[in-house]
Amino acid sequence: MKSSRIGFVGAGRMGLPMVKRLAAAGHDLTVYARRPETRAELDQLGIGHTGELAAAAADADVLLICVFNDEQLTEIAGPLAGALPPGAVLASHVTGRESVLRAVADRFPGIDVVDAPVSGGPAEIQAGQLTVLLGGSPAARARAAGAVAAYASPVIETGELGTALAVKLVNNLLFAANAQLVAEAVRFGGDLGLAPELLLGALNQMSGGSQASRRAAEGGTMASFGPRIAPYLRKDVAACAAQAAERDVDPGLLTDVARRGPLAVT
Repeated sequence: MKSSRIGFVGAGRMGLPMVKRLAAAGHDLTVYARRPETRAELDQLGIGHTGELAAAAADADVLLICVFNDEQLTEIAGPLAGALPPGAVLASHVTGRESVLRAVADRFPGIDVVDAPVSGGPAEIQAGQLTVLLGGSPAARARAAGAVAAYASPVIETGELGTALAVKLVNNLLFAANAQLVAEAVRFGGDLGLAPELLLGALNQMSGGSQASRRAAEGGTMASFGPRIAPYLRKDVAACAAQAAERDVDPGLLTDVARRGPLAVT
């Protein structure tokens, strides 16, 4: 596959392994890096970087953004989109609201905006097995897919701009609800005299098991699982609520379970 000129913003816990895979795939990279330790690691890897946002986008065919939330994306999206050459693709890995990306697309009609939320973590990225959803025009999705294929399999094209985020938000709200149910199941099992690790291990071989119970089992105990996922549950449940409010739709029982369970997400 032909290599692309790729700009990358957000070389952190998730983004840095993405950058490494992109470089290994032969893409011409410019990474926005503020932290000295990140710059030093990129220097060791021979990957080009810059301390200026606009410079990361200036010559890019595809710009990939991997920041934590909508607030961070909103802060940087305008300067980045304004620096992109006409016809370039801006693809956001942020799990957030469709309206944020639509505002960028409306303000900068000369570029193509793609929502590209992900499912998985650093281990999946390193193995090239991250799940990436893509929403946007067919041509823009294809160009984004050519870039993210360096670290993603499967790449799932969902349709027009915003559809990938809709899938991801439903997924994350369902995961949050499942995580709450797993925590409640462990509490109930404890009342019945069951050790959490025994119960979680058994559930993973039975019909009641889920991704949430598997990840809880991998973490050892609910005491470690809960605090580890709580920041992400809070962010994602809030994003789902905001998206639902913007669309004037009701997530119903999913939101009730996600917010009322024993893991703090409010």
